[in-house]
Amino acid sequence: MTYKINTKEQLEDFICNEWEKVNAYIVKAQEGLPIPFYSSVDIRESREKYAPVDHNMYPAGFNNLCSADLRDAAPVVKETLRKINASAQTIGIIPESHTKNLMYLDHLAILSKLIEDNGYRVFILSFDTTLFPANEEKIELMSHSGHPIKIYHGQIKSGALCVGEEKMDTVIMNNDQSNPWAIEWKEIHTPIAPTPLIGWFRRQKNTHFGYYKKVADAFAAHFDINPDLIQAKFKAVEDVDFENKQGLEKLGAAVDELIAELKPGSKVFVKASQGTYGMGISVVGSGEEIINMNRKTRNKMDVGKNSIKFTSLLVQEGVETIIKYDESPAEITIYLMDGKSIGGFMRMNHEKDSMGNLNSRGMVFRKLCMGDIVELPEDHKTKEAVYSLIARLATIAAAYEINEVLH
Repeated sequence: MTYKINTKEQLEDFICNEWEKVNAYIVKAQEGLPIPFYSSVDIRESREKYAPVDHNMYPAGFNNLCSADLRDAAPVVKETLRKINASAQTIGIIPESHTKNLMYLDHLAILSKLIEDNGYRVFILSFDTTLFPANEEKIELMSHSGHPIKIYHGQIKSGALCVGEEKMDTVIMNNDQSNPWAIEWKEIHTPIAPTPLIGWFRRQKNTHFGYYKKVADAFAAHFDINPDLIQAKFKAVEDVDFENKQGLEKLGAAVDELIAELKPGSKVFVKASQGTYGMGISVVGSGEEIINMNRKTRNKMDVGKNSIKFTSLLVQEGVETIIKYDESPAEITIYLMDGKSIGGFMRMNHEKDSMGNLNSRGMVFRKLCMGDIVELPEDHKTKEAVYSLIARLATIAAAYEINEVLH
């Protein structure tokens, strides 16, 4: 089938030259949807396409954004918080529990400052009782870069989230809820964004990419673009048990079916549908590799963060990255606030090749400087526009996920 826009180069030219039309389409597509407070999207760029390969509803890398982007993001943060609660003055942040990760504490410090610089008071509060020594209502920590961090023991009083007697006007969720607390979130009156009901205890990558395909296909049809230019092919497989090898033949068959649709020599990513932090991922070139997995690899694919057992799998086209940094393969992560791109960074990994899972041991983050990832001097404007488009389409898909949960 032929399209008006059939190649990656035509796509880049169109997005750069017709950005006002593209932006107007995205703004209209967002109308009426619960766009998440913030999000991050991992994007791969190959010689043939751009494709989102993961979407995080509770991003944890604000410390990797450059200071100029953070300054420019300040008014977007304020506008987004005012949409949630126009009269808010005190903002809470609910963090992950891995407080020994000093880089994560850097992230909390930067996120807190981003909000504080807009005139809000900020408290970091947790409902994880294991974080706090007996009779202590807060812990004081130091981040990797030397930022002091105070985490308070959160309380619930008459449906309000509080620190001591201080009620939070709005709370930002930064805990992915892969290990959900026994809290009846629907009984909480304090506005929480993004909703804690969309955590990994419920989310599925299969669902997200199903919605992304609908969003991307609709965008592509509107502008007569080959939809393969902005997405990776995928298949969903259910009821797999790596521990006892149940469903491995079915999973292997799905791998072979997808590889048959790709160019010779292609590989696919087999991902746990509820996997996070790069866990539960294997890169394979045939279904036979799945069926013949050794016990060590099966164990890695069987259970993830907080002992979530993986039974639903996403088989996703492997998009070979052409991005390099210091001769190492890299991919782009774009950060968004209220569905607007505010910056990003590169994830590079010298231990992997251009087809590998870069979100694994050996990864290093680099603040995103467009000049580092393009070959032509003026190419950065096009790249920035395309990455922004892909990330925003993915976040519209995430809004459909939230909508499904809320209704």
